[in-house]
Amino acid sequence: MPSDKISFEKIGPFRYRIRRETRADMRTDGIMFLNDALMEKVQADASPQQVANVATLPGIVGDSLAMPDMHWGYGFPIGGVAAFDVDEGVISPGGVGYDINCGVSLTRTSLRIGDVQAKLGELINRLFERIPTGVGSHGALKVSRDDFERVIVQGAQWAVKHGLASEEDRLHMEDEGCLEGADPDAVSGKARERGFDQIGTLGAGNHFVEVQVVERVLDPETAAAFGLFEGQICLMVHSGSRGFGYQVCTEYLPVMDRAANRYGVQLADRQLACAPVSSDEGRRYLAAMKCAANYAWVNRLVMKHHAAKVIAEVMGLKESALEIRLVYDVCHNIAKIEEHLVGGKTRKVCVHRKGATRSLPAGHPLVPLAYRHVGQPVLIPGDMGRASYVLVGTDAALTESFGSAPHGAGRLMSRHQGAKLMRGEDVRDKLARQGIIVQARSRATLAEEQPDVYKDVEEVVKVAAGVGLARPVARLKPLGAIKG
Repeated sequence: MPSDKISFEKIGPFRYRIRRETRADMRTDGIMFLNDALMEKVQADASPQQVANVATLPGIVGDSLAMPDMHWGYGFPIGGVAAFDVDEGVISPGGVGYDINCGVSLTRTSLRIGDVQAKLGELINRLFERIPTGVGSHGALKVSRDDFERVIVQGAQWAVKHGLASEEDRLHMEDEGCLEGADPDAVSGKARERGFDQIGTLGAGNHFVEVQVVERVLDPETAAAFGLFEGQICLMVHSGSRGFGYQVCTEYLPVMDRAANRYGVQLADRQLACAPVSSDEGRRYLAAMKCAANYAWVNRLVMKHHAAKVIAEVMGLKESALEIRLVYDVCHNIAKIEEHLVGGKTRKVCVHRKGATRSLPAGHPLVPLAYRHVGQPVLIPGDMGRASYVLVGTDAALTESFGSAPHGAGRLMSRHQGAKLMRGEDVRDKLARQGIIVQARSRATLAEEQPDVYKDVEEVVKVAAGVGLARPVARLKPLGAIKG
């Protein structure tokens, strides 16, 4: 349904509200964190309608929220955040997404821009050769069937045991790279087959491995805590659970659709198929989702592992000399059981973050010990031609958004529309004139993922900072990227 069918009001410089009285089936308000420039873009799609739809689900706690990078998605809007009481509320695959634990990791090095400038082309080419990309890509890491089971249960712990990550890296990941309670018995054989040989692969679409330079430090104290400095070379990896997570979602959607009927849940949209968190169906989906989340963390670690080796080879130095360290790894598509202060009381809730990332303040027990004095790193990637940002979590995020922040620039156009704007070869040439080297398995991907199909990340960060969802720490400029 078009967004103009839903009425909303501006209630502050960065907030728009959909009143619960707008529709008889809404249980709470919808709040969209936007400025005027982003609101203009949002009105072109049906995402405000989806914010209202989410507000109809049973057991919702607080408001139905949307981040400044919001746009239309399956079920929930991408950028949607909602929390549900664990006893009275529901869990919905549409509030997590097909690519479970799609996320971003940032790795720092001791290299400076001057060290790599002359070798940047070789570096991007070698990364493209080493890391499998594109639809159906496979073969980066061979594991046994038994080891695959351990990957989806142990997550980053498995990668550390097999020399693919350091213990320090593991401690610098959201949830230390593992969700407890993952149950392989909740995952089908078909899902296993799809994911078995895709560990360490990039895939296609908006996923990327990008070489970046810290262009500007905005918060020197926090940047120092994260090990970041101006002129520094960093590596950002954006990928998820590949065919494994996609299959998990695909198979549980009809299960949840039947469950919604069984438990008498009236759905405003069939894509919001759900089950009570406490039901057998809800528990099984959560256990399967955790398997996919653990898989995704290992997938990103393996790509980071291969990228570190490529950087060392191209630079002719040992990895230890390059001080390659994971700054942080965040997930974007997830549902988690968390405790939050709601109405003056601490409540256990199931927080859905669909195209949103966690944002926790200084002192929070889930922030890595090394960062606890400043807060959790929040990573917001841009697009191939624009900056990415490192931010830090805030106290305000806990009260405003269940500890959540935006996850990226947010799509402005569909892939089909993007393909009509400019040919892939022309996108590559345009980026090259900006000093950005891009390698892609498909020229169509370059056209579909060109910068103009995304919103301006500067506006997204401006709103996130204005609301207080996260505080900017550093701006990272792209130097080169590989795509599927």
